[in-house]
Amino acid sequence: MSTRQVLLSRFRPLLLIAVAYLLLSGALRAALWYRFGIEAGISAAQLPLVLVLGTVDDAVELLYLLVPFALYLAVLPQAWCAARWQRPLLGVATYLALFGATFLNVMEYFFFEEFDARFNRVAVDYLVSPREVLGNISESYPVLPIAAAAAVVGLGLWLALWPSMRRGLEGGEVPLRARARVLAAHFGALVLAIAVWPTDALALFQNRVANELVANGPSSFFNALRTNGLDYSAYYRTGDRVALTRLLRADLAGSGGTFVNEDGLTRRFPARGDGLGRLNVVVLAEESFGAEFVGAYGDPRGLTPEFDELAKQGVLFRHVYASGTRTVRGLEAISASLPPIPGDSVVRRPGNASVVTWGEVMQSLGYHSSFLYGGYGYFDNMNEYFAANGFDVSDRQDIADPSFANIWGVADEDLFHHAIEYFDRRAQEGQPFFSIVMSTSNHKPYTFPAGIPGVPERGGGREAGVRYADFAVGQFFREARKRDWYDRTLFVVIADHGARVYGSAEIPMYSYEIPFLILAPGLAPRQVNALTAQVDLAPTVLGLLGLPYEAPFFGRDVLHYPDPSRVLMFNHNQKVAICRDGELAILGLRRSESTVRHRYDPARPRRLRDVYEPVPRDGALVDLATAYYQVGTDMFDHGSYR
Repeated sequence: MSTRQVLLSRFRPLLLIAVAYLLLSGALRAALWYRFGIEAGISAAQLPLVLVLGTVDDAVELLYLLVPFALYLAVLPQAWCAARWQRPLLGVATYLALFGATFLNVMEYFFFEEFDARFNRVAVDYLVSPREVLGNISESYPVLPIAAAAAVVGLGLWLALWPSMRRGLEGGEVPLRARARVLAAHFGALVLAIAVWPTDALALFQNRVANELVANGPSSFFNALRTNGLDYSAYYRTGDRVALTRLLRADLAGSGGTFVNEDGLTRRFPARGDGLGRLNVVVLAEESFGAEFVGAYGDPRGLTPEFDELAKQGVLFRHVYASGTRTVRGLEAISASLPPIPGDSVVRRPGNASVVTWGEVMQSLGYHSSFLYGGYGYFDNMNEYFAANGFDVSDRQDIADPSFANIWGVADEDLFHHAIEYFDRRAQEGQPFFSIVMSTSNHKPYTFPAGIPGVPERGGGREAGVRYADFAVGQFFREARKRDWYDRTLFVVIADHGARVYGSAEIPMYSYEIPFLILAPGLAPRQVNALTAQVDLAPTVLGLLGLPYEAPFFGRDVLHYPDPSRVLMFNHNQKVAICRDGELAILGLRRSESTVRHRYDPARPRRLRDVYEPVPRDGALVDLATAYYQVGTDMFDHGSYR
């Protein structure tokens, strides 16, 4: 019996499901191009190539997805194929496969809408906290109508394909040897794919979004899952540890302090006579509060009147970049001044009690350190990380009778009211306090308390989230000014990350821009144009206070040591990068490296404002990037970031 005959009889259900999957995936790819790709600079002339390459990627992924079905069809005796009990079993299985493929496509569309990417590390990270994620999905999207529509589409496909599937199964006898031959070919192709076909094998475009369109969603997800706890030295470019540490010390030496030993990064910073002294320190870490929404950074929509007014009263940093695109990356940078090393944030990693944090530094200076969170602190391991590293922890469970809450936590107003009461108690104890306060409201499902001007209770989207976050910040400062501790407190307002990822670039820097504002008694209002990274927050505030301390922080005091060649650090999915003087060195999986020149073009659409031009390999910059990420990873892994 020929292979063609075997395929068209016994394996016909498998072939038809594969065809349906390829058609659904192609339709999704076209929809993503129309909705997001055109804006990202992917022309109609490029679409056919995107579709062809994507179909190849989908076909390779089918080798994995269809293994159980192929095994079942290969070992099923011929007599059972036509049996009455077999028909409903196989019919239900094929329907569920078609429904699942349809529903998954819809979920991929919404994920792409939020992250400009296929399923990636964010999707993997969210699986760890299904309560919040499933609750967020149910509150943000019409899940039941979507599921019902997917069920109808799946049923339509099944009705169209099932008669042909049955005819194939109920055909003539297919010898076991012939079935085994087809199964062996399938497994041979699968082994070859495992050996030589990485997830990004067809990432041939310079445009990141085009490569995301080509990619297969399930393949991208499983690749992110496989590399979730990756070993830096096994996947990324490495070098001699001693030489890289020497290179890193030379780069950090210009930002003050003296190294306490000859082979480490810990520096001792003396007291500064011009410092503000032992003021309380309160850091408001604002969820998804990207600079693109803020009037003080040039946005004309008037979404942030409270922040804009505060910006006139304090020190506003004009060019500030987040370390990553998730809250834990922002908290890692703010609390530990660590580079965003590949893989999990240290907030989520095992062994994260062995890092020095800003909270521990402040404790050593006589402060009470705390982390206050509007959500449940088990999410992303926040409570465990902060409690193990010098912070008193208070989260959603400590906020009694909030006026409003959704799946992510209490409204920002409730969190800030709780924070002010918490600071009242610390002030009564007579001990200076340091606190990081992490908000949650500016997040899907974008539901808010009633009665806020310009903020609908639901349905307002990101702009409503920004308006509400700004409103709550204003309320916080109005209440804080009534306290006697207000005039003894330095306040910071900074975002944990931008709103979402935009752009065709591998590292879309425009998406990483965030606001950063410091207000304190005796601090004259001004604007600072120095390039600033999120890891610079702790060293800059400590330098402003003028207090002596020791720490291996990677950040710099940008007020006292402005550096026009400041290194910025970025983590984007499985890529990490540094930027210096407009040039990026990007490190990726399989020890890949590249250097590009970056510039902004504000006249272009938002997704295209990051313009990257290839440049000859800059070995010195690539080495410096390797130093930041390899040494940072090694210090964490070996417990020497202390």
